[in-house]
Amino acid sequence: MTTPFDVVVVSSDLENRRHLSHILEQQGLDPICVATLRECHESLAKTRVGVIFCDTHVADGTYQELLAAYRLTDRKPRVVVTSRGADWEEFKEAMRWGAFDIISSPCRPTDVEWMLIQAQRDERCRPEGPTPARVARTEFARVAGL
Repeated sequence: MTTPFDVVVVSSDLENRRHLSHILEQQGLDPICVATLRECHESLAKTRVGVIFCDTHVADGTYQELLAAYRLTDRKPRVVVTSRGADWEEFKEAMRWGAFDIISSPCRPTDVEWMLIQAQRDERCRPEGPTPARVARTEFARVAGL
């Protein structure tokens, strides 16, 4: 599967990163694997990231902090939360924060593939180019230091 964007795996658990990386490699992708939100932010600054698979909690924060960091910016990576619980309440909470979706961890290959398919569909539907609202959000984010 080829995607028009890069995929990042954020997990402080080495085995989780390896497992999810292996699934993504089977899809023909070369994921960027990181252990912290700081490393994730660095990856987003260097490449066009379309999907981030992020554990609910990592060494330096939570998926909520990741989503909050990009809420008012032009960058809108699709954050798929990976959770050991993944119950209905956790799903609703993740959606309120703006997550793309939530899947159980350890991840099943079919769930990961479905997230990639959904992300590609979403990519085709996103408007291209700067709109007045995007320009305003970007300017606000620049001033706010995001």
